Amino acid sequence: MCSLNCCSLRALFLLLLYRSMQIPEAEGKSEILPPTIQKIIKGYNKYLRPFFDNGPVSVGMSMDIASIDTISEINMDYTATIFLRQRWTDERLCFDGNKSLSLDGRLVEMLWVPDTFIVDSKKSFLHDVTVENRLIRIYPNGTVLYAIRITTTVSCSMDLTKYPMDKQTCTLQLESWGYNINDVMFYWTRGNDSVRGLDTLQLAQYTVEDHFTSVSEAVYETGRYPKLVFHFELKRNILYFILETYVPSILLVVLSWVSFWISQSSVPARICIGVTTVLTMTTLMMGARTSLPNANCFIKAIDVYLGICFSFIFGALLEYAVTHFCTLHQLSSKELPKIIDDDDDEEEKNAVLAAVTNSCSAPDNTNKTHSKESKQSSSDRKRERNQHRVCSSAMSVMKRLFCIFDCFHVKNPYHIDNYARFSFPLSFIIINVLYWVYYLYF
Repeated sequence: MCSLNCCSLRALFLLLLYRSMQIPEAEGKSEILPPTIQKIIKGYNKYLRPFFDNGPVSVGMSMDIASIDTISEINMDYTATIFLRQRWTDERLCFDGNKSLSLDGRLVEMLWVPDTFIVDSKKSFLHDVTVENRLIRIYPNGTVLYAIRITTTVSCSMDLTKYPMDKQTCTLQLESWGYNINDVMFYWTRGNDSVRGLDTLQLAQYTVEDHFTSVSEAVYETGRYPKLVFHFELKRNILYFILETYVPSILLVVLSWVSFWISQSSVPARICIGVTTVLTMTTLMMGARTSLPNANCFIKAIDVYLGICFSFIFGALLEYAVTHFCTLHQLSSKELPKIIDDDDDEEEKNAVLAAVTNSCSAPDNTNKTHSKESKQSSSDRKRERNQHRVCSSAMSVMKRLFCIFDCFHVKNPYHIDNYARFSFPLSFIIINVLYWVYYLYF
């Protein structure tokens, strides 16, 4: 009997000890929270938005751009770290006092917060070192300030036709995921001044020229949702590309012109300069495309310039090939055949001109003979004038054609280098002026 009583007392003691260690979850939270928060949280339903039956709740937003880490032309996106602050009024959180309450960020799970998301985000994460970077502050009138620090990678459509003299306009769009405009309204708290940090931001290849904010709506099949858009314009710094690409390509073109001053008999030297500059230019063109998207839709400004430089370098190589061929052809020919050929050419020219002259003079003589026999009518005189006009124009055209053919006839191949020394630099300078004026001002 005594052992039975001992067992009963022991079981009752264990039961009381177990019951004393159990604390309901809500009761445990109420013990942890201070009395003011307990009064606020009591009866609070975080699944219902503020002003549930009294119109939409207005959510004001502001941002600080902490950094823009990378801007990728290949993926057409940028990665930025931002401090996003949201502010709204919840009448259920009003309390007596004149000081705000700064709460632990983990208490955000007990409150209603807007379901804001970044529209064009590819990947994002909330910083959690050493704790989750979230802030909750409640004011006596029920205003709630919710701030978070996030890093996001956002897509940005880029037009690279003027690369590297381009300007890109990127956006950061904030929308509500589930609440439409009848439930939630978004607005910038300070207009264009709602986003800060870009004025002091230092980027590797870009300069922030302008930024502004706008308010709009996103229309989907499920309804109309509030949307805030932050626009910022980036201008690329061209100095890096001038030193890295443009100056080396110009020097390669100038180096290819050195062969114009080398003797035509120095075949290895001129061939070596031509082939070396062509291969170096090809390597430079391939290196300039490694950091760009492989898209055929973009004919970039740097591709145009590298193509121009490659054409001049390859043209210098072809110039020596033509010069060397003309020199060999001249040496293999004999002087007598040359004289004969020249005489034949002159005879052919004279024969052609004589034929044209005879065709013009024949009608004239016929008309003179006929005028002795009878009077010419006015129509015949007009016909004569037209024939003389046609014949004179034909003779002038033939003379011009002969002059053009004479220009293409190379009498001394050594003069080709002399022409190239003047024509290549002049044409390159003219094309450069047109190139820079077009891409910088148009």
